[in-house]
Amino acid sequence: MSGYFSDLYHGTKSLLVGLGVTFREMVKPTVTVHYPRETLTITPNYRGHIELVCDEKTGGSLCITCGMCARACPSACISIQSEKPEGSKKKILTGFVLDFTRCSLCGICVESCPTDAIAYSQEYNLAGFSREEFHMDLLDRLGKGGSLT
Repeated sequence: MSGYFSDLYHGTKSLLVGLGVTFREMVKPTVTVHYPRETLTITPNYRGHIELVCDEKTGGSLCITCGMCARACPSACISIQSEKPEGSKKKILTGFVLDFTRCSLCGICVESCPTDAIAYSQEYNLAGFSREEFHMDLLDRLGKGGSLT
């Protein structure tokens, strides 16, 4: 009989402690956001995937297709396509593909770029159903304002 009252006492005490914790947490301010309806402001130091920097004068890329970023990348996730038009001394960037599934976000490509044509993206809402969705043509994204396609 004493075990019954002991169990009843400890069960009631445990219930009241649990209700106290629940009530204290219920009146505290919210520390999380209701993702994806709400998003947090990302700090400027956030290092997302790389993206091409837009040239303010021409509206194109600052990339001179030297390939330093692709050679410096330890994951070999950058491929650059370029062509040299007839009579031109410079190559023209025709494709800049990032395989984000292999990127380790080390930033060596950003540091190795002599023209500062590559920068870190502030985009963190990346989701997809297949690996191919993370093979990004950064030149195409530059033309679309960097939006995820």
